[in-house]
Amino acid sequence: MKKTWRWFGPKDPITLSMLKQIGVEGIVTALHDIPNGEVWTLDAIQHRYNIIKDAGLEWSVVESLPVSEAIKCGAPERDRLIENYIQSLENLARVGVKTVCYNFMPVIDWIRTDLEHPLDDGTKTLYYDRIKFAYFDCHILQREGAAADYSPEGLAQVEELSKVITPDEEAKLIDTIIVKTQGFINGNISEGDKNPVELFKSLLKRYEGIDRGQLRENLVYWLKAILPTCSKYGIQMCIHPDDPPFQVLGLPRIVTNAHDVAWILNAVDHPSNGFTFCAGSLSASKENDVPQMARLFASRSPFLHLRYTTTVGEGDFMESSHLNPELIEVMRIFEQQNPAVAMRPDHGRDMLGDEDKGYNPGYSFHGRMLALGQLSGMLAVIQEELK
Repeated sequence: MKKTWRWFGPKDPITLSMLKQIGVEGIVTALHDIPNGEVWTLDAIQHRYNIIKDAGLEWSVVESLPVSEAIKCGAPERDRLIENYIQSLENLARVGVKTVCYNFMPVIDWIRTDLEHPLDDGTKTLYYDRIKFAYFDCHILQREGAAADYSPEGLAQVEELSKVITPDEEAKLIDTIIVKTQGFINGNISEGDKNPVELFKSLLKRYEGIDRGQLRENLVYWLKAILPTCSKYGIQMCIHPDDPPFQVLGLPRIVTNAHDVAWILNAVDHPSNGFTFCAGSLSASKENDVPQMARLFASRSPFLHLRYTTTVGEGDFMESSHLNPELIEVMRIFEQQNPAVAMRPDHGRDMLGDEDKGYNPGYSFHGRMLALGQLSGMLAVIQEELK
């Protein structure tokens, strides 16, 4: 498998020279400065491609070419935005970039409640606290019907939290859930937006009346529109699983488990309709047998995210060590079934000064470098086993 790295462009404090030195072979990037729905021009793509090529690397995967909310919720303007998307795909293919990761998560790309959760060894990691998230949902958003999504025990804990949480802690929770985890990845909300809570509520409102069935229909509509272009140019589209892989905020989620993935691959059975196998997202649900999912979908997954999560208590989870036995098994399965896959280390811990460098949440340098070293060692052993 090819060792790749998510790089956020020329403004990323992690340079391509640094990545070349640590054994990275391919770059995963996107044109994050272009607003959602606008065309990625050939010139802009070529410029980014040349920067990577001049560094002695290759642009292996686009992560992500964002799917606009209007496409996801089936708004009247979706056909125009689909045409823009098709034009961006054509421009990418002309330069030679033909693996495209995307997601179909309504409103929010990923959710954590703490971006700097301290561990005993002095490092910090990402953490999802179900009670803090329920507090955000019930008390900050005050979403209608939110209480029905949580157990009586959970709601009791939410009320206890409401008695002790400080205004600063509440503001940090808003910033973490709405802004920090979204703004650097073509999110709907970015740093500097005024009143992000009200803006977030307006985004949620767009999905009133849209259930899982309708969101699935909207995905199929979009796939059928773009796949002729993918066939023409040999483009691989890879849908990313929902993170976390369960229902949140009353929104429909359609990529949470093996049944969901199989449904999507079968609903539009086409060689260009593939899956981004994110072991970390999938493992956040105790119900997912991640190695078994790898056996089922490795051949349809041209892109692999290698990290794992540890579930805590009744629904909390956090990033775990990349030296996870199940993650090793996932790598073994992919190396057997799809050795051409592009893999990248995902969500490294903050360590050795990472926290002071302004890296995007989850995308530290030293933490991911450690992960890449661990994964490379595991891969070498697996390859020797398979000879």
